[in-house]
Amino acid sequence: MVPHPNEAKASNVAGLVGRTPLLRLDRIWKDVIPGVELYAKAEWDNPGGSVKDRAALYMLRDAERRGLTPARTLLDATSGNTGIALAMLGAAEGYRVALCVPGNLSVERRRILKAFGAELLFTPSTEGTDGAQRVARSLAESAPDRYWYFDQYNNEANWRAHFETTGPEIYEQTNGRITHLVACLGTTGTFVGVGRYLRSKSRGVQLVAVQPDSPFHGIEGVKHLETAKVPGIWDPSLPDLTMTVSTEDAQAAARRLAREEGYLVGTSSGAALDAALRLAERIREGVVVMVFPDAGDKYLGDRYWEEAA
Repeated sequence: MVPHPNEAKASNVAGLVGRTPLLRLDRIWKDVIPGVELYAKAEWDNPGGSVKDRAALYMLRDAERRGLTPARTLLDATSGNTGIALAMLGAAEGYRVALCVPGNLSVERRRILKAFGAELLFTPSTEGTDGAQRVARSLAESAPDRYWYFDQYNNEANWRAHFETTGPEIYEQTNGRITHLVACLGTTGTFVGVGRYLRSKSRGVQLVAVQPDSPFHGIEGVKHLETAKVPGIWDPSLPDLTMTVSTEDAQAAARRLAREEGYLVGTSSGAALDAALRLAERIREGVVVMVFPDAGDKYLGDRYWEEAA
């Protein structure tokens, strides 16, 4: 089994983080090149509903080792999923949580964060998560005894969570047969951590990074790195290939996953699928694993779900 960072406290919600299933896309697979096997890492199976539970737990445990106590408020900038993970873990372990979020944060995410008791500090919508980061950093600098700033975009524990858990899980679940990893870039922690682990096991594994095709897009949690503030943990030497996906194609792929496979996922998962299907046409054979970051229930207010397949 892959070691868990919180075995001693496995009876609380933190003990449910990780060990998510690897799913074969049976119905979509039939339309792919016969020599390509297509799998999805179901990160929505984490207790907070996303891959960010892993990074949040590792950042929390790392902070505790460095002296964090419940006297300090957990602080970070987020567009949703990391905030939900931190709010959930904070509630379970007795920490106050404050989150800097863009003003256009969806109603669904606001309600989830409020349900966990998080304090929301709204930043200009036009500045996205980059603006939220600036506000969070300013708060942390102005009140260092009050806040513990996790800074997920520059926190080494972010990618280490995936090096130590997600990567080993994928390798074990494919019996070491994985030939291609397909993952979207947000904080880049998932891609960097999983990618570094897989490279440590096999130099032949191809790492495929996915990002939006323009700076103005609707793929939640994913960055267009050429025009955004680049995370400090990003390792540009890792990708063998970078693929871009339009918002419309990501949305169509998310609808397809719901209607053909029964998996209700977010647009970042749709983007990973769209890229993987195009990759399959190129490679003709291989074992492709996509990371599906979260479930789609937080996105049901978006109109694209109402469109025909």
